Amino acid sequence: MDSLIGFLAFLIPLIFIGFTILGAAVKVVQEYERGVIFRLGRLVGARGPGLFLIIPLVDRMVKVDLRVVTLDVPAQEVITRDNVTVRVNAVLYFRVFNPEKAVVAVTDYVRATHQIAQTTLRSVLGQSDLDELLSQREEINLRLQQIIDEQTEPWGIKVGIVEVKDVELPQTMQRAMARQAEAEREKRAKIIHASGEYDASQRLSEAARIIGSEPATIQLRYLQTLTAIASERNSTIIFPIPIELLSLIPHVFGPPASGNGSGPNTAPSVAPAPSTAPEPSHDTLPVAAATAPESLPEASEPAAKESHLHDIDKIRSKEVTQEHAHFIEGDIHVPDEGSKS
Repeated sequence: MDSLIGFLAFLIPLIFIGFTILGAAVKVVQEYERGVIFRLGRLVGARGPGLFLIIPLVDRMVKVDLRVVTLDVPAQEVITRDNVTVRVNAVLYFRVFNPEKAVVAVTDYVRATHQIAQTTLRSVLGQSDLDELLSQREEINLRLQQIIDEQTEPWGIKVGIVEVKDVELPQTMQRAMARQAEAEREKRAKIIHASGEYDASQRLSEAARIIGSEPATIQLRYLQTLTAIASERNSTIIFPIPIELLSLIPHVFGPPASGNGSGPNTAPSVAPAPSTAPEPSHDTLPVAAATAPESLPEASEPAAKESHLHDIDKIRSKEVTQEHAHFIEGDIHVPDEGSKS
């Protein structure tokens, strides 16, 4: 009995030590992780995902997360190229594509990437005007992404997306921009109004030329105006006698009686006066019709250029969207060292 107790007292610590050594030798990493192994201080390589064994007390493992990391860049005081002080913050998306470099080449890759993003944000925005910062946000984001990615690539870090979130302007600058926008709107309104007046004057001159070629058209226009006035029942219509009717009175009653004794009832028939109205000019309508479409090609050329630029912007935005999608999915393309040289 004493021998059994002594054997158990020896076996239990041995079993405990065995389980401890086995637990230290068996390692499990997740699908989104990699285990970087160091054997007696020397880099062996990255293992995983899944279950694998290491040598206890000889090997040391460092886990590295391969998922996309969202890094918030705090607001930075930036002076633009046109001497305007603004506060700009941004967001950065990056991931580790080489876990060995991320552990060996840099102490803390997250903090290092954070500092690089702050300094690059200040330098790039300091080289841009305020108008570029407000209107060309996509180009600035691409420039930031390329610069930060080039600096973090030796650490095994791939920066996929950089977005400028917010731009805070001083109150004085906001009021100045509001006045500028208001003045721009007034300028455009005056230009549109003047253009409308110019087009209307051209149309009126063409209409006057066409109406002047045929005097009867002014009478038709006069009757149309009376019809429009008569549609309102509460109006009083003043119907003046046209001057053309007064000129026709002597022809209706005929010339005065002659001395041959003929009475008033025997007045000779009056031949109708020859029409003095000029023949309608057939050259005016084709001229007006021929001159009207001249402005169409001039108006269509800017529209064609604008549509062409819009197609280019759509193609570029589609390419950037595809690159961002590949980055989120983990399909990272890193150029070889030989191609860079």
